[in-house]
Amino acid sequence: MNKLLFLIIIFLTTILSCTKENPYPHPCVNDNCIADYRVVYLGDSLYENSDGYYEIQYAGLNYFQVVGKLSNLNERYIINGVPLVASGFDSDYWVLFDTLSFTIPTYSYLGWFNDQTMNTPISIGPYTYSMIDLIDLHPPLNIVGYQIPKYFCWECPYAISILGVRSRYNYRPTCNILLDNEMIGDTINIFIETTFNTEGGVPYHGSQHESPKEVVESNLKVIIN
Repeated sequence: MNKLLFLIIIFLTTILSCTKENPYPHPCVNDNCIADYRVVYLGDSLYENSDGYYEIQYAGLNYFQVVGKLSNLNERYIINGVPLVASGFDSDYWVLFDTLSFTIPTYSYLGWFNDQTMNTPISIGPYTYSMIDLIDLHPPLNIVGYQIPKYFCWECPYAISILGVRSRYNYRPTCNILLDNEMIGDTINIFIETTFNTEGGVPYHGSQHESPKEVVESNLKVIIN
């Protein structure tokens, strides 16, 4: 009986010693990833009104900023002092021919990047276009600072990676956003996708566990007065 008990103990000890622990902790310190963004104009931080909108009083300066403050990463995801974080910026507001502007239904970072939205009719004066029509005619500029090339490869697997504007490897991401007097009276949606541990989602060094990452989506609504 004692011999049998001894063998059971040895067996359980062997099983437990062979169990591999997950080598990857949560991406953020204190297991809590926070991406806090604010709107800055003329050097002043603005605050949301009671309806959840930021209001900019246009005063001639032709840009405003979205400035972020991100949670610190766990040291496991800091390489040579560089944190593996990234913030992607997008908006629903586009400029065409420097004077015409339009918005398209967008509800998240690069949310317009699908066949249905790209073929949504866009009314500009007496004419109606789709996003693809406009790109063939004259590539529109998104006010966060990117433009779609005329012969853009929509089907290429890397396509989405060259759209939007990104700030990488710092805890204070900043995006300068186009502003002019033609936008007075308009409402702009700024979409932000923040990734904590940009190298997450894949196993490393033969591990059976994936390195974790966390993605936080933010939406700032801005009214130009």
